Amino acid sequence: MPRIPIGTLLALREEAKGRRATLTLAKAIVFTLYGMPPVLAGLLVYLLLSTSGPLGILGWLYTPVGMVLAQVLIVTPIVAGVTYSAVSSVGRDVKDAARSLGARGWALAATVIEEARLGVLTAIMVGFGRAISEVGAVLIVGGNIRGSTRVLTTAIVLETSRGNFTEAVALGGILLGIGFVIFLFLYRTQQQGHR
Repeated sequence: MPRIPIGTLLALREEAKGRRATLTLAKAIVFTLYGMPPVLAGLLVYLLLSTSGPLGILGWLYTPVGMVLAQVLIVTPIVAGVTYSAVSSVGRDVKDAARSLGARGWALAATVIEEARLGVLTAIMVGFGRAISEVGAVLIVGGNIRGSTRVLTTAIVLETSRGNFTEAVALGGILLGIGFVIFLFLYRTQQQGHR
C-alpha cells in the first residue's frame, strides 16, 4: 500500500529542519482530502480517463481498473493521514535507538512502522471500509455496467431506484457480511500484534 509510506514519510520528515512549510502544506492537503466528495473524485478520474482526457488512450473508462483508480484517489489521503498520526505517535527514543543501530531510510521507516503497527492496521481498516462502501465515484467511472462494472454498492442503488427494496437490502446484507469477515480477520490480526 503506497499510502502507508506517504504517511510514514510525512511523519519522519517532520523532524527535519527547514522543511516545515512544505510538510505543513503536504499535511494540510492530505487532511483536506479526507473530506473529498466521492463524486468529485469520480468526476476527476472520469475527466482523466475520458477519450479527450490525458489518459484516455489507456481505455480505462468504464472498466474495473478505472473504478479502482477512483477508489485509490479517495482512500489514499485517509490511509496516509491515519498512518501519519500513528507514526508520529512513536516515541523519539525509538527512532533515535533505531538510528543509533544504523537504521536509515527504509530500514528506519520499517522499524517505525513496526512500532506503529496497530495504528497502521487501523489505517488499512479505515481505508478498506471507505473503499468497500464507495458508490459515487465507482458509479461515475464504472458506469454500473451489468456483468462488467456493477458492484454491490451500485447494484444497491440500482435496485433501490427500481423500488426493489428487498433485493437492495439483501445485497446490503451480503456487503455487510463480506465486510464483517474481512474486518474480523483484520481485527484479529491487530489483536495478535497488540499482545
